[in-house]
Amino acid sequence: MAASPAAAVEAPTKQDLEAMSAFRYQLRRFLRFSEEVTHTAGITPLQYQLMLHVQGIEGRDWATVGELAERLQAAPHGTVALVSRCESAGLVARKTSRSDRRQVEVHLTSRGERLLLRLATLHKSEMDAFGWAFKGGLEGA
Repeated sequence: MAASPAAAVEAPTKQDLEAMSAFRYQLRRFLRFSEEVTHTAGITPLQYQLMLHVQGIEGRDWATVGELAERLQAAPHGTVALVSRCESAGLVARKTSRSDRRQVEVHLTSRGERLLLRLATLHKSEMDAFGWAFKGGLEGA
């Protein structure tokens, strides 16, 4: 959790403000790009992010709703609704876990996987173009 503004001891320098501004600008450009390409593909940016996070869990190709909620920084009930919309669109499927019947796994469908790979290729290319703005940020994410 981030420290409260009152807990900060040193005010940011002009150089810090310039760096923060440049980063926020590049981040907003990237998010706008993402909004445009996902809408062009017929899905929302959140649907893309959900599919990305389903495949982005280390060591497996599925995720739980709780994991997705954490990655999306969303409430679990909102994430359930998003999974339902993605399921209706044929992008994901829910499966009961074989190891724990109480747990539901969210998997990509073949359609969802094809769409994710197509959009992720575009996003990767755009991230590479921003290079410096994302350096170091992806390793620990």
